[in-house]
Amino acid sequence: MNRQKKLQQLFKAKAKKASAKLAPKSKDRYVSKADRLKLETDAGQDPVTSPETPAE
Repeated sequence: MNRQKKLQQLFKAKAKKASAKLAPKSKDRYVSKADRLKLETDAGQDPVTSPETPAE
């Protein structure tokens, strides 16, 4: 492999990594099973009203 080809390969790899960092993430953040159960129990005990909705 000659020097020019090696350099071009390195530049392409760096550019690909940089564009991947800027791309939006397609997957949601992982929430463990224990955390999901805890959230469900908290939601079941305390019905939370959001501040955006006016309470009548």
